[in-house]
Amino acid sequence: MYNCMIRKVTVNLVLICCILFSLSASAQINTDDLDGRTNTINTAVPFLRISPDARAGAMGDAGVATSPDANSMFWNLSKVSFAKSRSNVSITYTPWLKELVNDVFLATLAGYYQLDEFQTVSASLRYFSLGTINFTDITGMPTYDYRPREYAFDAGYSRKLSDNFSLALAGRYIYSNLASGDINGRVIKPGTAFATDLSLFYTKDFEKSDNVVNTWNVGMAITNIGTKISYTESATNKDFLPTNLGLGTAYTFGLDETNKLMLTLDLNKLMVPTPDSAGLYRQKSTVAGMFSSFGDAPGGFSEELQEFTVSMGGEYAFRDQFFVRAGYFYENKNKGNRKFVTAGLGVKYNMFGLNFSYLVPSGNGIQRNPLSNTLRFSLIFDLDHKEEDNSNQW
Repeated sequence: MYNCMIRKVTVNLVLICCILFSLSASAQINTDDLDGRTNTINTAVPFLRISPDARAGAMGDAGVATSPDANSMFWNLSKVSFAKSRSNVSITYTPWLKELVNDVFLATLAGYYQLDEFQTVSASLRYFSLGTINFTDITGMPTYDYRPREYAFDAGYSRKLSDNFSLALAGRYIYSNLASGDINGRVIKPGTAFATDLSLFYTKDFEKSDNVVNTWNVGMAITNIGTKISYTESATNKDFLPTNLGLGTAYTFGLDETNKLMLTLDLNKLMVPTPDSAGLYRQKSTVAGMFSSFGDAPGGFSEELQEFTVSMGGEYAFRDQFFVRAGYFYENKNKGNRKFVTAGLGVKYNMFGLNFSYLVPSGNGIQRNPLSNTLRFSLIFDLDHKEEDNSNQW
């Protein structure tokens, strides 16, 4: 009975927080002195920024410049132009708030197919379930159950422009159904939006000796550039999508013919206006909000720097079949205060690959992470597998 109450209360709080953000006015902020004060950037449909694969999840959520795989749609779609396998599919299951509930999760299906040496098409589907909400009347009697859910469908095209450089463009349809009916005198309806991604990727090999190569990758991706979303008919209550700028680099050391070590670093920043005391940031257009996001923080340049998150990780590969991964994620205490250590393993056998990741919070007084102490996994199918292939994309 107690566990059931915890589940109901927690899921209801998640739903209420999502809805209230969309319906309420901006919180009052002291723009004269933000030193040490929280001024977190909030957006609608935050599930779009949840890491959808266990491989990157094991490396501190770093994936902008790592070697390509089926989940590149989320991190940097242009990477798939340099994938060694012609086609690849991934299925990932991520429990959410596992320590409190058992029916909230993110499920992802993603894949790509290389049309020829230069062109690649990709698609993915992300489904986020927020469990079941049990509604009651004023006497406490059950009335009906509601299942809030969100999903995003993506389709993309990437093209190799040279032996070292590629770019990609992706489109996304977003559906967010958090509640329906009349709440506090306002009619709530599902929210829908459209978005695009633009990404670039550069890779360069440095041959050390026969069958031993070092590789340097650099990537950039601007994701979720799109329309605002609203859960009511009011034009003044539309919220920004989590438009994000990701910059990354990765260097792979070929230790010998059977051992490799990749180190990677990502910087991410939401290209969304920082909240102000008057709530005027909500009136900006998507494009205006993107450009102003680099200079609108009330605390000045120092606060702008606080809005960057840092992801760093490493991956050791043995014969491109067994992998050990670790990473660290950092977010400033005034912008969310997420800090966590990650670890994971991966194995590849013939056409099948399996990745695991585990997240452990770090530091004192940090924001509790919904993925704390959670094991998530990805199953990957190499549809173009060849016995002699030594692809390092897992």
